[in-house]
Amino acid sequence: MHPLAKHRTLVVAGTLAVSPLAPLGLTTPASAATTITVASDGSGNYTTVQAAIAAAPSGTIINIKPGTYHGQVSIPSSKSSITLQGTTGTATDVVITGNAPASTAGTAGSATVLNMAKNTTVNGVTIANTYAAHDSQALALYAGGDRQIYRNVRLLGYQDTFLSWGGTGSSQVRQYVYKSYIEGAVDFIYGNGALVIDSTTIRSLDRGSTNNGYITAAATNSSNQFGILITRSTLLSSAAARTVALGRCWHAGGAADAIGQVLVRDSTLGAHVRQAGAWQDMGGFSWKTCRFSEYNNTGLGASTGTSDRPQISSATAANYTSQKYLTGSDGWNPVQ
Repeated sequence: MHPLAKHRTLVVAGTLAVSPLAPLGLTTPASAATTITVASDGSGNYTTVQAAIAAAPSGTIINIKPGTYHGQVSIPSSKSSITLQGTTGTATDVVITGNAPASTAGTAGSATVLNMAKNTTVNGVTIANTYAAHDSQALALYAGGDRQIYRNVRLLGYQDTFLSWGGTGSSQVRQYVYKSYIEGAVDFIYGNGALVIDSTTIRSLDRGSTNNGYITAAATNSSNQFGILITRSTLLSSAAARTVALGRCWHAGGAADAIGQVLVRDSTLGAHVRQAGAWQDMGGFSWKTCRFSEYNNTGLGASTGTSDRPQISSATAANYTSQKYLTGSDGWNPVQ
């Protein structure tokens, strides 16, 4: 995240205000950022989030007043360093919602928020895909840009709620999710990005079955050390005991080099988590071909020692921290 030293507020609804000419010899600081407001009742600069994004230059802070905003929000790669933030700090007050399934709209088209831009931050909002049928992917968030931060967000869906995706091959994006809430049933945290989910509540929905789904589906490329990290978090559900898997091995498109990596560490696991079968096969590929492990978890769903629950040593855990997942070649460290 790049702290912004100064903000310039736009006050003309629907247009960008032109700042007065600076005194001779003075210029606007390069770090100054545009701030605009979205309000569904017309009291802001725009009534929809998408209209604000369309008008905003890179680096804009978009404040969103309480309300429910329907339809896809797309942040293209050309709009780097955008911030979306609810004005109240309570994520339930600002709801961005859609109900498109991937079966008709495609994966990206189904995403309620499609964020392809780097250096973006999202604070204090709910992002939901309410597609009711359980026969298709239906994304709440498609995170396709590098160095993205999500704080105090609620991500609501059923199948494939949250995708972190850097494209095919070894290309990888990084995202950090902090003090948030993620809900779903099937593969609802998935992809090939370097994704850290920290201090977050992860709720598995109850399908009323002996198989109540899978939390993760990682497709980490074999050349990348880090995939999905769940740390300092709480995994809970009202589903029956031992009916939810921590994840399964997704070889996206049948790619043999998609050797998913997931670590669940320092977290509290509810009784819904399986002992046998905590990690599962997918598409004919054994979970043992992927890199799945745990460390220092507690709760009724923590491992009781079954061979289906690989544990790493403290020495190994020291090399699998949030900072190491996200640092990349540029030393990025958004971790709180």
